[in-house]
Amino acid sequence: MSEQRQHPRHRTLKAGRIVFNRKFSVIDCTVRNLSDGGACLVLGTVIGVPDQFELTVEPDGWTRPCRVAWKSEHRMGVAFQ
Repeated sequence: MSEQRQHPRHRTLKAGRIVFNRKFSVIDCTVRNLSDGGACLVLGTVIGVPDQFELTVEPDGWTRPCRVAWKSEHRMGVAFQ
């Protein structure tokens, strides 16, 4: 299988937060890999996560707007906008 990502991802294990609904709704997640163009997130369930949101990575203190590229039961890939 060939790599289709534009930016290579690097493994990581960082706490993150999915923020949406004008910052009234927050879902905790774990960032498993990260690149300049996106990330892979692990969470309890992807049910209820909107297609667009802000991702905050706690240890690094940055926030990026995201759109969902793919979802499975407990993981999702996001592209930074």
